[in-house]
Amino acid sequence: MAKSVNKWLIVPVVMLPTMMEIIDTTIVNVSLPHIQGSLSIGTEEATWVLTSYLISNAIIIPITAWLSGFFGRKRYLLFSLSLFTTSSFFCGMAPSLNILLLARFLQGLGGGGLQPVSQAILLESFPVEERGMGISIYMMGTVVGPTIGPILGGWITDNWSWRWCFYINLPIGILSFILALLVIYDPSYIKRKISRIDFTGLGLLAIGLASLQTVLDQGQLKDWFESRFISALAVVAAGTLVLFIFNELYTRDPLVHLRIFRKRSYATGSLIIFTAFLSFFGSVVLLPLYVQHLMGYTAFLAGLVMGPGALASIFFLPMVGRLTQKVDARYLLGIGFIAQLWALHLMSHFNLEIGFWDAVLPRVIQGAGLGFFFVPLATAAFMEIEKEEMGNATALYNLLRNLGSSFGTAIVTTILARRAQFHQYRLVEHLTPSNPLLQHVRQRLSTVFSSNTHQLGLLYRETIRQATVMAYDDAFFFCFLLFLGLLGTLFILKKTTQVVTI
Repeated sequence: MAKSVNKWLIVPVVMLPTMMEIIDTTIVNVSLPHIQGSLSIGTEEATWVLTSYLISNAIIIPITAWLSGFFGRKRYLLFSLSLFTTSSFFCGMAPSLNILLLARFLQGLGGGGLQPVSQAILLESFPVEERGMGISIYMMGTVVGPTIGPILGGWITDNWSWRWCFYINLPIGILSFILALLVIYDPSYIKRKISRIDFTGLGLLAIGLASLQTVLDQGQLKDWFESRFISALAVVAAGTLVLFIFNELYTRDPLVHLRIFRKRSYATGSLIIFTAFLSFFGSVVLLPLYVQHLMGYTAFLAGLVMGPGALASIFFLPMVGRLTQKVDARYLLGIGFIAQLWALHLMSHFNLEIGFWDAVLPRVIQGAGLGFFFVPLATAAFMEIEKEEMGNATALYNLLRNLGSSFGTAIVTTILARRAQFHQYRLVEHLTPSNPLLQHVRQRLSTVFSSNTHQLGLLYRETIRQATVMAYDDAFFFCFLLFLGLLGTLFILKKTTQVVTI
């Protein structure tokens, strides 16, 4: 990075495109019903608006380091911004589903490069002992994005049109392009030095990740391996990704340098970010569904439940950034783990009597814990990474984080569906005429409803609600167990010795 550029000026320049891309991944979710009506498509077709983006995003992320080396990092960043912004315009203009899916696929190709490239630029701009502070400021944007995305998407859709969920990217994209053009420079070691393109690796990676992402995104809708389509894609994904790993390890000019996982702290940090995002994102998916489906909250109220968590993260992030300069990152990460465990423990004991603040409290604890999670983990994971390896390292790190989110969504929604059926079956077992408690309840109901049909209907609806609550609690507890298992990784991470006294 050019020495003439102030490192603190680089932070907002790389944070803006990252925040734009993260918001876009969540802002569209709430607009799907409106897109369905506007384009006259079914629910399953509408989900491909999300899946098409995720597929191209997953394919491009791991090869961003290679693309940066081939074309130059600044040139590739500007191209990604241009592609993302332009395709956002065509998403908004799309007259049909096919055009929208094509534009979303191109948008994912552009957006996929923004996070890893921005993170690599940020980490290279700060000396090792000051990275924690730079990461903490950068992470404010990445924490705010997923929180305001659904709220902003709902407001825009209700007051304007779903098309403006894409048009809103235009001014942000143009501003990001201008700032990157003026501020970002390629370091001396980033130059066009690759003479051979690993077409085999590229093909295997594209097929493998596209198949895997489709399995994760469509599996629950198609009842997983009861579907031949999902089963076939799972086999294709497993086979091609195994072949890709072998190809990259033994080819002369690999597309992705997998041997970086030999570095202990980086490999451990990558495992943590995948598993933690599987757990964290799973809980983030579950909580708004819980308060809307079972507590009767509107989408706006659900957003208010989620919002304080982001505010807690923003409050703690700068503090943790400074602490990483004085305290071993493993201790700070341990605090983050404990906060996540506490929050998930509270969520796993939800019932139908909880109030608004009972739902907000675990989100606040979780948000505060994220401040003690993201910054120390990145500090420890990238501590051993040389600047020349940073692009490759951030690409793989972001890929695993995104895959963790996809796995988390797929797993918790499956747990929710299966455990709801299980608990419903077990509860219905007790709805027998010989059960004295049931007889007592029916006597109480008879004072209000004289019809047996009304009485039994009310009992059945309440049984389903209680079974669903228990299923949510099981899913939250699954997320709790994942974080509990991560505690042991603190002993594998290396001590962050490069700290300074403030």
